[in-house]
Amino acid sequence: MDNKAHKNSPWLTVPAPAKLNLMLHITGRRADGYHELQTIFQFLDHGDQLSFQPRDDSELTLIPEITGVNFEDNLIIKAARSLQQHKQMKGSNCGANIKLEKILPMGGGLGGGSSDAATTMLALNKLWQLNLTLDELAEIGVKLGADVPVFIKGQACWAEGVGEKITPLPDLVQNWFLVACPNAHSDTKEIFSHKELTRDSEILNMRHALEGQAANNSRNDCQLVASKLSPEIGKTLNLLNKFGSAKMTGTGACVFLSFASENKATKVASKLPAELITFIAKGTNLSSAHKVLFGSV
Repeated sequence: MDNKAHKNSPWLTVPAPAKLNLMLHITGRRADGYHELQTIFQFLDHGDQLSFQPRDDSELTLIPEITGVNFEDNLIIKAARSLQQHKQMKGSNCGANIKLEKILPMGGGLGGGSSDAATTMLALNKLWQLNLTLDELAEIGVKLGADVPVFIKGQACWAEGVGEKITPLPDLVQNWFLVACPNAHSDTKEIFSHKELTRDSEILNMRHALEGQAANNSRNDCQLVASKLSPEIGKTLNLLNKFGSAKMTGTGACVFLSFASENKATKVASKLPAELITFIAKGTNLSSAHKVLFGSV
């Protein structure tokens, strides 16, 4: 695998953090079928990890490949290809060896695939010396997925439209979260096409949304439909609701509780069934990928 790597070239290792949708309202449906959303994104200090090594040719390698996902359909490879095309316009090619440490569940609503794609673009932009701005990377990344620009920009934010209108929220309270991952795979397309999905939530201004979030009085409009399609999601929500106000993230399947301290989250986690997959993570307003690549400010 490494025979075409730059001689003695070190690996660049960068996190691909999870995100939570602290609230998610669907306020309408556009003529093209896409939904108008309002949501608050916050990152977690927990996620996948990617390592990159530049090559002397234009080949891309990825280990391990994800079972059931065609190599060229993998968002990591799609992200790298999108940057290769930009590089080719400049008259030269670049390749990379890529290693993935996959921790986040697929179909969990934690943004794993989008985060992997964004980290790939951020890291290869640096390694290949493309010098693209974050705005330019986000413009390329949105073609891979609506959440990709959020991870590229790397800041907790208020998002509207289909998720492309982003307002940074650097002062969100950075709580601890207990995240539970039920044994269910949530299908985003199925949820957004469901006839019972709420599509007419009141349009909020950002201040009111943040006040509702601070008062723990917010919701996810996808939650009821997701629970109907995957009863395990509903069961997990009911279980966590015994200890607080549980919410689903994104289109699921993962659900979460917010706590003021790690100790409180740990105590609740110890009371949950052993077979339920959970993790505890700190909310953060700056992506861990940005902390590694650009420093803490």
